Amino acid sequence: MAAPRRSLLEVGEIVRPHGLAGAVVVRLVSDQAERLAPGSTLHSDRGPLVVTRARPLKDRHVVTFEGVHTIERAESLRGVVLRAEPLERAGVLWVDELVGATVRDRDGTALGVVASVEANPASDLLVLDTGALVPSRFVVGDVRDGEVTVDVPEGLLE
Repeated sequence: MAAPRRSLLEVGEIVRPHGLAGAVVVRLVSDQAERLAPGSTLHSDRGPLVVTRARPLKDRHVVTFEGVHTIERAESLRGVVLRAEPLERAGVLWVDELVGATVRDRDGTALGVVASVEANPASDLLVLDTGALVPSRFVVGDVRDGEVTVDVPEGLLE
């Protein structure tokens, strides 16, 4: 059983209008571009926004939402944070599941609690409340009941 997750996750922010017909530029903070697939519903403090079209624009996306057809309406959405339901993917670790999870070695010894996850080119790092850093590639299995098991090489955490 997976650890409980937040009901909605932040996936992006509306940066500014794009053109005169209601399109907006979205900075996606999720690496899941499918969040912007036509028909997707994103949640915001202004209510749900349904994607009708989206296309990449450098490191951002130009998105059109249902019912947003003017630059004035697009401008009113500037700065709006976009949220979405968590995606379920077998064998994928999600930061919101890892943070707060107790880390145990294969013998069941508690090594600490994940305080944060730090991006690292070789392997993201689990930053434990003890100060230890555990490369995510040593995580074994899924987060279950608020715990995660790691199989780290001897001497790595000393």
